[in-house]
Amino acid sequence: MCFALAAVITALPFFIAAAPQPAKQMGTAIALSKRSSVANADKSVDFEALNSHITSTTAKILRGFDHFEKNTGTSHPFSVKSTRKRNSGGLSLASLSDADRWFGTISIGTPPRNFGVLFDTGSSDLILPGVDCDDSCNGHTLYDPEASLTSADLGKPFGAHFLGGDSAVGYQYADNVTIIGLTATRQILGAAAYYSRGFQIGRFPADGVLGMGFETLSVYNERSVFQTLVAEGQTDESVFAFSLAAPGPELYLGGTNSAMHTGDFTWVQVIRHGYWLVNMNVVANGQSVLTNVPAIIDTGTSLIHGAPREVADLYKAIDGTPFPSMDDFYSFPCDAVPSVRFAFDGTSFPIPAETFNLGSIPGDSSRCIGSVVSGSFSTWIVGTVFLSSVYTAFDVSNMRVGFATLA
Repeated sequence: MCFALAAVITALPFFIAAAPQPAKQMGTAIALSKRSSVANADKSVDFEALNSHITSTTAKILRGFDHFEKNTGTSHPFSVKSTRKRNSGGLSLASLSDADRWFGTISIGTPPRNFGVLFDTGSSDLILPGVDCDDSCNGHTLYDPEASLTSADLGKPFGAHFLGGDSAVGYQYADNVTIIGLTATRQILGAAAYYSRGFQIGRFPADGVLGMGFETLSVYNERSVFQTLVAEGQTDESVFAFSLAAPGPELYLGGTNSAMHTGDFTWVQVIRHGYWLVNMNVVANGQSVLTNVPAIIDTGTSLIHGAPREVADLYKAIDGTPFPSMDDFYSFPCDAVPSVRFAFDGTSFPIPAETFNLGSIPGDSSRCIGSVVSGSFSTWIVGTVFLSSVYTAFDVSNMRVGFATLA
């Protein structure tokens, strides 16, 4: 039986379950909140925060490529990373240690207990701090399998290890995961016994991460929570959608929210199972710059990471120059923010000027840093600086991504 619900749960820091509404509309809406920390108080760019974001995002994508090869027996076609030198720094499992982060609330177990989670289309696993975690989990709500009547210990460890020695390790359990009346039974989750720096409370106010990618990226080689909801008939459609714009950002499960967008969707097919990976064109100041570049649509990433040569071509077209000693970043004149649009199947959508411009260079208010940065892969990673300007739908059964104009 399918549920037809319209309900809202509030995001961090308040956990208040809303009552189900009359069954006129398919799906479940989850209110989201954001925390951002990539700019200084004077609106100049915080390069330490941006560098941390780049290294941690790189770690997350590498982790997905590794799990894809382990789970499928073949390497992902875009898994070969750039050979140029990377900045060093701490790498976090969630990849969002210093970036825009979107939180909502789920409940787990019997009786249910609430947890704040980040909804991440760039990963596939549900990971929470466990009751046996050391002091790296202090301040978070801890998952206690012995307190849940529906929990089952699978007797399997999990671990993720990154460059620089950062890691997250713990144990796998199966338990019921509920999002306002939609319950995934015996959902595989990880209870961490250690949280790396990026997950610790001062940098990551949510308790854990709920991945929304495909199972081929999973460290457990298991379905994501949303895939389980679909498989168990809990949703009207195999679609979820994000609106990451003010004043009411939300994640919608089991369809799309017509109140959040106008016009039709532009749908593009996923070109390889695993990530939400599609083809994209790039238009700058009205001119086509790049065509058919592969792009991962990732709500768990703030910036836009592009293949190095292609990013150089983009900034060449908009009077951008590499930032000295930090070749991940490019600057442009602050008084001439360029028009950059991403096009999917012939329809283009803008990167708003206020999100393309990350802020001025400290000590030089005439030059600003762009939110498109040089990445480590031949694929692009499209994060929330773009996704905040569109309504984005993810269709699991048909393996496609849809974009529509925000209402």
